[in-house]
Amino acid sequence: MSRPVKLLSVGALTLDTILRVDTLPAHQGKFIASDAVQIASGMAASAACAARRLGAAVSLWASAGDDSVGDQLVAGIEAEGVDCSFVRRVDGARSALASILVDAHGERIIVPFYDRRAQTDPEALPADLSAFDAVLVDVRWPGAAALALSAARAAGSPAILDADTAPLDVLKRLLPLASHIVASEPAARIVCGQALDPETACADLASRTDAFVAVTGGAAGSWWFDRSAGFVRHVAAPRIKAVDTLAAGDVFHGAFAVGLAEAMPVEQALRFASAAAALKCLRFGGRLGAPDRAETLAMMATHWPDGPKA
Repeated sequence: MSRPVKLLSVGALTLDTILRVDTLPAHQGKFIASDAVQIASGMAASAACAARRLGAAVSLWASAGDDSVGDQLVAGIEAEGVDCSFVRRVDGARSALASILVDAHGERIIVPFYDRRAQTDPEALPADLSAFDAVLVDVRWPGAAALALSAARAAGSPAILDADTAPLDVLKRLLPLASHIVASEPAARIVCGQALDPETACADLASRTDAFVAVTGGAAGSWWFDRSAGFVRHVAAPRIKAVDTLAAGDVFHGAFAVGLAEAMPVEQALRFASAAAALKCLRFGGRLGAPDRAETLAMMATHWPDGPKA
């Protein structure tokens, strides 16, 4: 493509305080962090920043309060080159916050806060979405996600749902609207049954929709339903020693959206996303560890040496 693809990312925008500890607490007490960072983040915002580093032109549609935290959030995401002109500021609302602990193995505990006043449904779309090559939404602002998915499908563009842990009614509302569903393993189990393994959950989820369906399983890789063959395929994740898994899923979704917008075959887009997410896990700091395009392509060439070039 002669120009960068244009993406719209819709959903969460939070101020994350990320603290690195040796082990995640198993009891009450005081614990001293060995490292710390405070950044503008959130699922949609992190995916937007990751997609921007991979070469896309990205806009963020999110909702924040009219407070100083909201100012900090917008400034932080704009500093990554993401257009924040669609970010809604709600009078009297508090912007979203999250406290996050990351241990020596890269695992984390996330405690977010969302003010319901900031999460009210929008009355309309912020723009004509036909100008975008793909639209990616998360589950944290369902009203906006529903509008954006419907408009993207009507425009014939990929309408991608980052189906993460959320109430079942939210997932049921958004799943039928998406053309592409990339679900976390916990979200797939919420919809399909807690006892299912990710491969079975992928097939089950695919039977409930006509959309493309994939289920991510972290270091275990991802599974996607090949409708032409009628069965589930697996994409192995690159083997790495994780430092911080925070925002790996967001980076995965942002990269997958870039791949689809660039008309990569779906398995190639999943490899592109897997490589980007693996690289992110090598660095502490949540979305700050998202890689650029050259790093991602190099990882792909190492892990899938016989695969096509992205």
